[in-house]
Amino acid sequence: MTLKEHMNIGRRLIKLLYSLSRRYFYFLICASVVKAVTPYIPIWFSARLIDALAEGAPLATLVTYAALTVGLSTVLGVLRHWLNAQKAVGSSEVMARHEWKYAEKAMHLSYSSIEDRDVMLLSERIKDETNTGYNIFYLVSAVEMLTGSATQIIASLALTASFFASHAIPLWAKLVFVAGVAVTVTLRIFTVGKSSKLQVDYYSSCTYYNTVLTKFIDYIDDYTGGMDIRLYGMEASLAGHADGTYRELCRGEETMRIRAACLNLITTVSHYALRLGVYLILISAALGGGMTVGSIAQYVSSVMLLLTAISSIVSAVQLSLVNHGYAKRYFSYFDIPNDMYRGTLSVEKRDDDEYYIEFRDVSFKYPNTGSYALRHVSLKFRIGEKLAVVGMNGSGKTTFIKLLCRLYDPTEGEILLNGVDIRKYDYDEYMSVFSVVFQDFRLFAFPLGQNVAAGADYDREKAKACLGEAGFGERLAGMPEGLDTPLYRSFDKSGVEISGGEAQKIALARALYKNAPFIVLDEPTAALDPVSEYEVYRKFNEISGGKTAVYISHRLASCRFCDKIAVFDGGHIVQRGTHEELIADANGKYAELWNAQAQYYTEKADGPEAPPED
Repeated sequence: MTLKEHMNIGRRLIKLLYSLSRRYFYFLICASVVKAVTPYIPIWFSARLIDALAEGAPLATLVTYAALTVGLSTVLGVLRHWLNAQKAVGSSEVMARHEWKYAEKAMHLSYSSIEDRDVMLLSERIKDETNTGYNIFYLVSAVEMLTGSATQIIASLALTASFFASHAIPLWAKLVFVAGVAVTVTLRIFTVGKSSKLQVDYYSSCTYYNTVLTKFIDYIDDYTGGMDIRLYGMEASLAGHADGTYRELCRGEETMRIRAACLNLITTVSHYALRLGVYLILISAALGGGMTVGSIAQYVSSVMLLLTAISSIVSAVQLSLVNHGYAKRYFSYFDIPNDMYRGTLSVEKRDDDEYYIEFRDVSFKYPNTGSYALRHVSLKFRIGEKLAVVGMNGSGKTTFIKLLCRLYDPTEGEILLNGVDIRKYDYDEYMSVFSVVFQDFRLFAFPLGQNVAAGADYDREKAKACLGEAGFGERLAGMPEGLDTPLYRSFDKSGVEISGGEAQKIALARALYKNAPFIVLDEPTAALDPVSEYEVYRKFNEISGGKTAVYISHRLASCRFCDKIAVFDGGHIVQRGTHEELIADANGKYAELWNAQAQYYTEKADGPEAPPED
């Protein structure tokens, strides 16, 4: 990283800390300054008190110096404790805001970024590094050290100015002192750099081990996997893997600590050698009668604090530079753009509900892949129509839906809503047009009603009605707290476990509650047998009313009651039409799929019979 890059990252870090809490930032600076200044009060006044004693000064003078020393030190001590208390309160606020800022960025990343492997690895590495010591508070430490050390250097130079101006100390002694400081600082820079590299290498290796260890601990803690662990006697195996990983971590840390200690020994020896040299110079000057005892005490303490401050500044700068690698990754994550939010048009609210969607020669390939998942897809459907999108696994059905819902943008071609490219619409408004239930839908460990409404503030009667329409009414009646019953036991030990079929009904109720013009079911019933899937689709077709419904499946349960059917194969639409039109083409892909599945819908697998009508 160049110096310019380091400077830019440093500015962004300071700006970040300031934006998280200005109040905390100011308390941090003030506390650092007060802490740095505090030891110089007794140094200066003690020197004056010693000289006053040696000179036989009046008792009043001695008492004044003593009172000022104790009084000012007490005031600064009380102020320091108060500032530290304010910092402690502010640090919790900063961490909470920082974590929310990170979570907010994750929530506003485009779906394409979330699925991008490079973005996922970047996010995981940032999380792992945060858990191993790299986080916003390393910046706090660096700011404290830099502010405090700079203050100490200024104060030390002020108290040692007369040391360099004194004629009692020969020029060669002053030059030796300066050279000694330079050597000590150089050694400090070298050893801190090496020590920091050891830490970086160790923490980088921790990323893998922490991921593995966390995964094993998750396996052990996850109550949903408890049956398998116990039935197959996997306790010892999992514990052994976790223990082995932990031992590897410990060995790496031990090696790093020993090497760092050896490096620190070098600077410690040089530091005390320089201190010895200062003592010898000052003693020589005192014996020559050119320096008072009080001045000697002042210079010794001030020089030692000066050396400590210089070392601290070196450490703070080195800490910042080492952690800039983490900061660079952190900011690169926040700099990931979300192109989905470029649109500004409002979705037209039509009184006649005349909406239509058109795919116009759309082709698409996923990021970082060379092959197309969809190729030259053209399709148009209006509100109120029922569309079945069918095909074998991997034929492009789910990709089609991801483009429809604008989780991705087309690589080629365009998708239109009422004749306008959907990329021109406000993203949130466009997303409000769709209710989607994917095959891998997710329910959360929140109360049932919040899962249905996707929020804490909702219409309870509407939520009950939607659950009833989705076939969950009887189960709801048996729940101890009704809509307030928590799902699962991740957060609440009184949570209710639900079956896969029940979860599907809740997901369908959530789609109904949103009351969007377009409803999309992307194989949410794939785990059901074909006959049960048909019944779910038939029921949902009844309750969806005049809404546009898109049914995605590699099975054909929904096709009989759909107005249009689009058959996907190899990323292309190979057939389209009604069930009757497509089944009439005996050599078509649809007839092939239907004949292969007819056995699930009829007692005799002797032809393309339809599922039983009501």
